[in-house]
Amino acid sequence: MRLPSPEPAHTHLIQRTVEACELAREAAAIAAEGIATGSMSRLDAIRQCEKELDAIDVEVDTGVTAAIGSVPEDETRQLLACMKVMIGLERIGDLLLSFATSAQAAGSRLDSQDARDLTQMATILEKMLADVGQSFSLKDVKKAIDVLRADAEMDRLRNIIFLRHIENPENVAHHSSLQVIFMTQSLERAGDHAKNLAEEVCHFASGRSIRHALLAFDKPKEQMFIEWLRHKDGKSQ
Repeated sequence: MRLPSPEPAHTHLIQRTVEACELAREAAAIAAEGIATGSMSRLDAIRQCEKELDAIDVEVDTGVTAAIGSVPEDETRQLLACMKVMIGLERIGDLLLSFATSAQAAGSRLDSQDARDLTQMATILEKMLADVGQSFSLKDVKKAIDVLRADAEMDRLRNIIFLRHIENPENVAHHSSLQVIFMTQSLERAGDHAKNLAEEVCHFASGRSIRHALLAFDKPKEQMFIEWLRHKDGKSQ
């Protein structure tokens, strides 16, 4: 009986990177669920996701270092992309853990509007990370561009929360403002890292910068944001 050929090293490392995208997506989903339901103990699961992301980061870094000198050029580009994606995902894991720590410090004192906006930010981040994983796995440039579209909404929600807690034009007393600001910054920065990962995937998949990829789709970021809002409004009706 003939044994199956072992899986090529670069194929395994790519698969592990995709699994890391799913882990980061799961951590974002836990963040959204914890805030939406008020179950702060649920956020403890983010720590395990962060530990697993760290372990995969070490595995991919070691594997790429060992394999990169013995693979063809196109596979070398894939391996370098794996390393760059893992760096971003590891940072996202750290930021989501920071988010969970601040959320648990705030506890039940979160205002309902803050809870809704933070839940929406975490949900958008979850979708961004799902799209990053799919775009990396399938070399799908359009999925990567969808991540850029979503990042604009993350920025909008951050601005709304900052206006409410920092400028506070209506002089309304808000609870746990410091923790809310930390939570917002953590999610917004995680979104920035997801956007950077999408730009990396665009370059890896198409061989072009994100600017040229956007030109190929013939849509500036502003137009994509308008279309995202229309799509969002259409789904809510």
